Amino acid sequence: MGSITLKAVEKWFGDIQVIKGIDLDIQDGEFVVFVGPSGCGKSTLLRMIGGLEDISRGALEIDGNDVTDHPPSKRGLTMVFQSYALYPHLTVAENMGFSLKVAGVSKDEIARQVGQAAEILKLTDYLERRPKDLSGGQRQRVAIGRSIVRDPTAFLFDEPLSNLDAALRVEMRYEIAKLHQSLKRTMIYVTHDQVEAMTLADRIVVLEFGHIAQVGTPRELYEKPGNLFVAQFIGSPKMNILDCQAAAGDPEYQLAIGGAGPFGKTGDAAKIGVRPEHIEVCATGAGQCDGTIEVVEYLGADTFLILDVGQEDKLVVRVTGGDVPHGVGDQVGLRFPEAACHFFDADGQRVEDER
Repeated sequence: MGSITLKAVEKWFGDIQVIKGIDLDIQDGEFVVFVGPSGCGKSTLLRMIGGLEDISRGALEIDGNDVTDHPPSKRGLTMVFQSYALYPHLTVAENMGFSLKVAGVSKDEIARQVGQAAEILKLTDYLERRPKDLSGGQRQRVAIGRSIVRDPTAFLFDEPLSNLDAALRVEMRYEIAKLHQSLKRTMIYVTHDQVEAMTLADRIVVLEFGHIAQVGTPRELYEKPGNLFVAQFIGSPKMNILDCQAAAGDPEYQLAIGGAGPFGKTGDAAKIGVRPEHIEVCATGAGQCDGTIEVVEYLGADTFLILDVGQEDKLVVRVTGGDVPHGVGDQVGLRFPEAACHFFDADGQRVEDER
């Protein structure tokens, strides 16, 4: 079992509150990712779960047992850090089995458990090598293997891939996803990389300044963000946000920068959001607004058009493929399909269609 419950958890450093009353239930076997910008408290929250930081207020339960005041060794958890923290003078097998040796486990049992972990992580051929003879990805797998042999209740990952290059990050994301499928253990993973969050998580916890902005599956957060912060944090490029206002003599809304026609939206909206891939390029005057193309970014499968539409923030349009009949300096119309639009009030909270 590996259910973890946080009840009104707070963390104070003197007079500064960095974790502001977190309530969260993590189910046994679930893969949960904490994501958010630097300084939002995600690593601090993970360390509080692991026992490396004291909980100032609130309670932490593991499988229904209050472990708020338990030391890390009594919580049944294991952590994998950004730093591999391997012993350079020990072999891969000795690094993976070190904690078992300290615990007095027999050599035969250590060999058995290390062998099982090495097979899962495809490290069997490297057991006699030392860390200096391994690639970054292999070292990270050794660090994960060291955790596996302890047979933990849950795994805690603190930005484990941030030291790897882009290709290795993709490879290790796959390895961690397969590991979760194989072990079926609870995993809590901290990252600032939303791609890692979207591809790995069963549920994502988006943190903002020490509190939870929203919790949901990757699809829920992408398709129905609960506020402007989540709307712009989840998704790359980020969601375009434009001011809107009520049309004269009509309860529906149109862009504050003008354009053709209202959106057919009622409610208390102050902002309209639309993702880059949902914007349709059309003739000038035929959409909700017009814009001038300032930059064209060709990425092979996609092309990004960055436009000036008369507001401070530029608007980004994602066009599939590289055959784009528009260039820098061209003026185009932009149409926002109503079904793809998101509406937010003056406080940045999501507004549902009231029709």
